[in-house]
Amino acid sequence: MMRSMYSAVSGLKTHQTKMDVIGNNIANVNTVAFKSSSVVFQDVLYQMTSNASGANAATGTGGVNAKQIGLGVTTGATNLSITTSGAAETTGRAFDIRLSDQSTTNFFVVNNGSENLFTRAGSFYVDGAGNLCMTSTGYTVMGWQVDPTTGNIKKDTVSALRVMQTSNLTSAPEATTQANVSGIIDKNDKDVLSDNGLVKTLTFFDNLGYSYTARFAMKSTGTDGKYTVELEKILNSDGTTFYDPETSNVVLSDIFGAKTTNATLGTYSQVQSGYYYDSATKQFYVGSDTNGKKIFWDSATNSFKDRQTPATTHSLKQVYGISNAMVAKITGKKANATVENGTLTITGDVTDYAIDFSTKDGTFSGVGERDTYNADGSVNKAGSKANTVTLNMSKLGNNPTQFDDITIDFSGLKDANNGGKSTAVMSTGSIDDGVTGKGKKLGAMIGISIDNNGLITGTYDNGNKETLGQIAVAQFANASGLEKVGENCYRTTLNSGEFDGIGVEISADGSSMTSGELEMSNVDLSTEFTQMIITQRGFQANSRIITTSDTLLEELVNLKR
Repeated sequence: MMRSMYSAVSGLKTHQTKMDVIGNNIANVNTVAFKSSSVVFQDVLYQMTSNASGANAATGTGGVNAKQIGLGVTTGATNLSITTSGAAETTGRAFDIRLSDQSTTNFFVVNNGSENLFTRAGSFYVDGAGNLCMTSTGYTVMGWQVDPTTGNIKKDTVSALRVMQTSNLTSAPEATTQANVSGIIDKNDKDVLSDNGLVKTLTFFDNLGYSYTARFAMKSTGTDGKYTVELEKILNSDGTTFYDPETSNVVLSDIFGAKTTNATLGTYSQVQSGYYYDSATKQFYVGSDTNGKKIFWDSATNSFKDRQTPATTHSLKQVYGISNAMVAKITGKKANATVENGTLTITGDVTDYAIDFSTKDGTFSGVGERDTYNADGSVNKAGSKANTVTLNMSKLGNNPTQFDDITIDFSGLKDANNGGKSTAVMSTGSIDDGVTGKGKKLGAMIGISIDNNGLITGTYDNGNKETLGQIAVAQFANASGLEKVGENCYRTTLNSGEFDGIGVEISADGSSMTSGELEMSNVDLSTEFTQMIITQRGFQANSRIITTSDTLLEELVNLKR
């Protein structure tokens, strides 16, 4: 009689345990990456009232089974549904990461300050020290660091991922090493025809990330398909002069250009309004015809003088409209002016490069040294040309390593009619991709991203991307054997297998990480409610055993009346 009561009591206790597990599952229905549990029952001891006997051939009787009475139920196991993934929840946060398993259950490795624990909850953030941590506990996320010598991930013992340490907040600058010129040069462009030329600028960087701007001038030589390019000066980022060939001790030909002696700097065949040249008499006049005052060219003073009053002079700028820059060269004895048959020709030494184009289709032919000519106009020596020339910045600066030389590719230019407007532009970077050799300033971190392999990459405002570390994962021979320690974490046990301290790359078996998502709880409410009903009925049935046994005992006691 008492056995049934004790069996029923064990049934009540065991069903209560199952209800406790169901209650915990439902309580954590919205817990990130929670794994549901289930209870497995097993029967307990059996009391033997009669042993089994075998068949007796002599008497012709058969065998008899043992007579056993069960003594109740107990909890056989609590199964953890750890290999079943929960649904994905999109958060949009860069540090929310969901593990997508392919053939093996993966776990993040975190450290609580004394030991490594394991979790599926990928809700992370960067703390004040720059460490990647769990948002719920502050446990640091473990992974592999970057080898400073190679810049690659070094897969050794996992350590805390400090993704925003001081050394990661900036990205090293890069000196500019390549530049290119592209667009159209129109020979009818007024700027190209002027003494100042078509001015174009090129902004570049030194090895420390400081920026400079070089000013170039492209000019027409007066011959179809032939132009020149010269370096005027180089400016600091604040607009002050860094290099001026007029005042610097470093000669211009060492920086940019080939020096040509007695080159034609300009030819002017038309006098300005207010002056007249009579080709028949080869006389100059003030006015619009031969009725004006006669003036003559005086090579000694590089000016025109009045024949009647020689003290009255007329400058080259007044008569021919030459630029102030050209006037400065003549007065500074850096250029010579001659007037023959009404044409002003200015010659002098010049440091520049020639840019040649095909006169047939305007395609680029080469850039380099000027051609030299004989007195009859025939070519004496053709200058060597290529697609590129070099801006020798390594010869400037405070030390030889401040700058790298810049190779400038002019092959993107074309000589064509564009309505008198040139579209030529100078840009840093290779002409092929516009990126190689472009140069960069010191970069400040503007973002961090985590890819499908757990690789953490920093993005900087100079366009650089640098690897900051990689999140490692742990895999176990028996993930269900892990011990739950609360706070969404697990600890290894003798039955789960050990963690080797290094971990594995998540993509090793085709698994991946997804940034901006979290794994939801895998609790199935429909299953839990069903189990709740079954558990309730089981508990109710066991309670009926106790009340029924109590009634029987009461009847037994009442027999003595």
